[in-house]
Amino acid sequence: MERKKISDSFSVSSQLSLEDIASLKAQGIKTIICNRPDGEDPGQLEHDKIQQEALKNEMEFHFMPVISGQMTPQDGDNFYQLMHETPQPIHAYCRTGTRCSILWALSELKSGTAREDILQQTAQAGYDLSKSI
Repeated sequence: MERKKISDSFSVSSQLSLEDIASLKAQGIKTIICNRPDGEDPGQLEHDKIQQEALKNEMEFHFMPVISGQMTPQDGDNFYQLMHETPQPIHAYCRTGTRCSILWALSELKSGTAREDILQQTAQAGYDLSKSI
């Protein structure tokens, strides 16, 4: 797993393994969000396995699957709510981290953060969201 820090309170990555959970815990992560639907790829580790490991490590876990290319404004609102109701720092994962980054960006827009600032933060983490938000 390559953890990409978007802000002091939020990071993203591709699919997590069970071994990644202890590493995230050691890095201070308090909440994990899965934005990847189960069964998206053959052999993908299902969210419930990650959830069990997160709970063993005394971390919160939230399953908020979003289908790639089918994100809705409601998805952004739901993510905004998670970002403001769960312990931080938060780590979210999907196939590549892009969906998580977009959801974070939508949440930040709703919070009043300037689009340019959001694009700069996500670009520093390797995500060009200029056509997504």
